[in-house]
Amino acid sequence: MRRLLDEGLVVEAGRAESTGGKPRMLLQLDPAARYAVGVHLDHAGITYVVANLGGQVVARWRRPGTGADDPRVVVDRIAAEIAANVARIGVDRRLLLGVGVVSPGPLATSTGMTIAPPVMQHWSDFPLAAVIEDAVGLPVLLDNDATAAALGEYWSGGVPTGAVCAALYMGTGIGSGIIVDGAVYRGRSSNAGEVGHVCLDVDGPPCWCGGRGCLEALAGPSAVVARALDAGIVLPGRSVSEDFAALARAAARGEDQPVRLLADSARYVAAATRSLANVLDLDLVVLTGSSFAHAGSLYLPVVQERLDAGFFARATHGVRVTISSHAAEAAAVGGAALVLQAELAPRQAGMRIVADALTEVPAGSGVA
Repeated sequence: MRRLLDEGLVVEAGRAESTGGKPRMLLQLDPAARYAVGVHLDHAGITYVVANLGGQVVARWRRPGTGADDPRVVVDRIAAEIAANVARIGVDRRLLLGVGVVSPGPLATSTGMTIAPPVMQHWSDFPLAAVIEDAVGLPVLLDNDATAAALGEYWSGGVPTGAVCAALYMGTGIGSGIIVDGAVYRGRSSNAGEVGHVCLDVDGPPCWCGGRGCLEALAGPSAVVARALDAGIVLPGRSVSEDFAALARAAARGEDQPVRLLADSARYVAAATRSLANVLDLDLVVLTGSSFAHAGSLYLPVVQERLDAGFFARATHGVRVTISSHAAEAAAVGGAALVLQAELAPRQAGMRIVADALTEVPAGSGVA
């Protein structure tokens, strides 16, 4: 606590009423004392957020994705975007703690994407964190987008303390981040939760991960868009994300073919989610990511119905399914949260900062 005071991260907010001894000091977080940047790197788009010490997002913007550009060219774009927008919103660069960079997994902290999705093959084994750190001039933390989205959901208040939650993430692929009582479960290499590569059909189509019949190959946005094109549906054709969003809008209007395509995808997603819930004994599933931002309302009832009917421990407790209130930018928010958590609670992974909370410090603690 003394360090937080000395560095201006918390400020004295008065004294509590005395109960007989020396009144306790009240400390309050100063949200404007520090900031963190979150960057979600994806083929379809790069999403940025700047969050203050209390976890509130003070700026957000989105730019074109990585495309086929050389990774170093993209890194230069990222550095320029951060510098320009931090200046635009009036944040003193000296108050920036660092940058949380999140991208599709699987990841290794030293090399970045160890196995990249097909559209990002040129990023395989690119030293992502080190190169961005050199370009931006700030510490960089790296994580996969699904795990970061789960952390962002927790920090923004979408996951209650004590919940066992899976943030089911669907952008251009499918993954999940797992929160247990406020702490992220990462696994041995920080790649836990890859539900998109759970096999649902042993004789199914090949997947880019090397397996067959994976959820992502059967029901991910790329698979849905491919089936739509095979069926003769006309789509924008600019990216999988835009094509999937167009299908979601058409399904929401009740157009027959898009409704059937997304219903088929939802059934696969529901089956995989049931398995995830059974293995982890979940009580909450949050649908998040850019594709669920467009189509979450079409998937939620199907997933909820499958869990209500087939979750193994349903006689003991149910599993609630919700849609994230910031699904499109959840991964970037999680990137910023990685940095804030590392600064404020490096040994308390389940800590969530509440900006207006007051903390009492006993007299004689060395901070009075």
